[in-house]
Amino acid sequence: YHHRGAAINAISNVLEWDMPKHAVYLWTLPMFHCNGWCFPWTVAARAGVNVCLRRVEAQAIFDAIREHGVTHYCGAPIVHGLLVNAPAAMKAGIPAGVKAMVAGAAPPASMIEGMEAMGFDLTHVYGLTEVYGPATVCAQHEVWDALDIGERARLNARQGVRYHLQRDVRVLNPETMQPVPQDGETMGEIMFKGNIAMKGYLKNPKATQEAFTGGWFHSGDLAVQYPDGYFKIKDRSKDIIISGGENISSIEVEDVLYRHPDVLAAAVVARPDPKWGETPCAFVELKLGAQTTPEEIVAHCKKHLAGFKVPRFVVFGELPKTSTGKIQKFELRKRAGSAQAIDV
Repeated sequence: YHHRGAAINAISNVLEWDMPKHAVYLWTLPMFHCNGWCFPWTVAARAGVNVCLRRVEAQAIFDAIREHGVTHYCGAPIVHGLLVNAPAAMKAGIPAGVKAMVAGAAPPASMIEGMEAMGFDLTHVYGLTEVYGPATVCAQHEVWDALDIGERARLNARQGVRYHLQRDVRVLNPETMQPVPQDGETMGEIMFKGNIAMKGYLKNPKATQEAFTGGWFHSGDLAVQYPDGYFKIKDRSKDIIISGGENISSIEVEDVLYRHPDVLAAAVVARPDPKWGETPCAFVELKLGAQTTPEEIVAHCKKHLAGFKVPRFVVFGELPKTSTGKIQKFELRKRAGSAQAIDV
């Protein structure tokens, strides 16, 4: 990291959120995770108030919002899901207009709807550690407000507008380094260029050289780009499931799983298969008291996905997560081999 990158991304956070002086910022996102997305300096730049938590739990978050007049917070999708699925009594007295920033997986329709019901203003950003946290945003258009929740979720699931002080972000063919057609179908890799990019990997010149091949930082995230310039992340290159020669986006399958009313959290990984090479294996964490069966989950997926994308394995249970709330897919890959098949 270099000081310039951290400083200008902190300022970009201010500009993106139009953050006023004396904002009250709640730390649901750990400061140790990617420098807290540079928000320690963002809050300082606006002479803001930092509200800290001992533990990330719904009751403590709602109490802090009421007691301290929290105006802004950031978090992984699982944190926002925690709030949306909290009991109604816990949400009583929450003021409207709290600004929330979500990064990681795109927010499903149920999350957007739940946040709106609480009166929260949700902003979807994308980035990674090597670009100091959020470096692109789904800049919303006023006309989207009149659309139904499903269409708004589809539009809000996209990215593509670079942070103010980031020089450029594009979806490029990693072989030719040329932009992919803006057809919403051709897959390429998201790449960044500018001062909001790391100097390199510490004491690893080979990895640094590979990451900056062609003068762009290669994110490792695969995406398609649309005619309006926005792009949608399809998967990490390492998370794409190749089944019978067809590419399956784990994110696409996860989006469908989140639409099921009993699903609290979901993750999809590749499971080795002697016939197809790989097949999707879904790990699902159900909401408290839910009685859904694996067969019902598969039936739900069949309504929204092509047959070859439907998970052939469904495993219920609590998902392993990092201290920042990210689901640990590498742990799930280890478990996938022992999963029981579902008749699809």
